[in-house]
Amino acid sequence: MKIIKGLLITVIVLAILGYGVYHFGTKLASDKLMEVLSTELENSGELEKIKQTIESDPELMAFLEDAESVDEQSLPFTTKEEATRMLVKKVGITGLQNIQSKVQEGQISKEELLQEIEGKLSEEEITALKVIAYKELYHK
Repeated sequence: MKIIKGLLITVIVLAILGYGVYHFGTKLASDKLMEVLSTELENSGELEKIKQTIESDPELMAFLEDAESVDEQSLPFTTKEEATRMLVKKVGITGLQNIQSKVQEGQISKEELLQEIEGKLSEEEITALKVIAYKELYHK
């Protein structure tokens, strides 16, 4: 009986530790990813290029325009950090890196990218991402 009790306690402790590592690990990974990405975009001037690309594409502008009138209280997250954490959990770091490489190499179209993201995220999460992107681009 003592062996079963000891084994049960060990399993419970390991489960709690596993959850803690998962929860804090994804938080640390998403924070680090956000920091690296923000620094890289600002230093390379890519942020301005992205803004110009979006503004020159009517389809992308239409996609982002409804974000201006969304009630932020109804969104599942409102900050870049929370958005990154959610993307790391739902898509994964490897998945995000694959998407980035496909985009950079021109192997994926806007429509394919949107379908892939819509398959992994809810409508509310996509709306929250639109609002964050809109605020970042126009500093609102």
